[in-house]
Amino acid sequence: MLNLERLRVLDALARHGSVSGAADALHVTTSAVSQQMAKLEREVGQQMLARHGRGVRLTDAGRLLADHSARILSQVELAQSDLEAQRGQVVGELRLSAFPTAARGLFPAALSALRAAHPQLRVRSQESEPEASVAGVIRGDLDLAVVLDWYNKPMPLPDGLAKASILDDPADIAMPEGHRLAHRAEVRLEDFADDEWITWGDGEFCHEWLLFTLRAMGVEPRIGHRAAETHTQLGLVAAGLGVCVAPLLGRAPVPAGVVTVPVRQRVKRHVYVVWRADADRRPSIRAAVEALRKVGAELGRAAAG
Repeated sequence: MLNLERLRVLDALARHGSVSGAADALHVTTSAVSQQMAKLEREVGQQMLARHGRGVRLTDAGRLLADHSARILSQVELAQSDLEAQRGQVVGELRLSAFPTAARGLFPAALSALRAAHPQLRVRSQESEPEASVAGVIRGDLDLAVVLDWYNKPMPLPDGLAKASILDDPADIAMPEGHRLAHRAEVRLEDFADDEWITWGDGEFCHEWLLFTLRAMGVEPRIGHRAAETHTQLGLVAAGLGVCVAPLLGRAPVPAGVVTVPVRQRVKRHVYVVWRADADRRPSIRAAVEALRKVGAELGRAAAG
């Protein structure tokens, strides 16, 4: 009989394309992955992996069994969801991800409340950019992902996902306190046509949004510096190296020497959580969504105040 854990390893190899990638996804060593694959090959009597340069690739037999493995693991997950729903208890393991400012601004309070209310639930969380998080949920590596849209640029979601809104996150422009516009009550994005921008990494959803938005206004942005973390961006602003978009979620404390000014066009991000629709009945999913939405509502009231 095929061993479920070895099929899980094969599935991870197929999805991540390398032994190290599979090991990272499964939170095991590369040696453990290799050992499981060797046992699987003895079990089925066929070679699953072949050397490919300095790495490995799946053989025809490996790809065939990997396709079956994905379906088997999906059915196992569905069975676990149904059993959990039948018990009506918030137990087991839950894997969450969020983009960095949401992990900073939402996870501490939400996950603490979840642990207090449901001590038998084991929660594992990680930071991940929205596109990678959505892919992780689709693959089954994650149960929930906190992701975002911008007010004028929605992020497309694949079929098969459910979603729930957490909060609308307003964004200001952060600039050095000596900036010519620092005294304004509000500003326009096009006011900064001659400034250097401090933005996110190339290809990241938020960076692409900034380029899209400024170019729609006829402004070709001058990108001076890139940083994934909001607080790194604000540190560069404090040093007088440019301006940046500063969403409210997860940005406190703003460093000395930085002024944040609201944008007249009401720039904001829509923050929401997604999960696989076939897991909708799991009590742990519902409990986590409720905890995230409660914290989001509290932050939204504080921002409005």
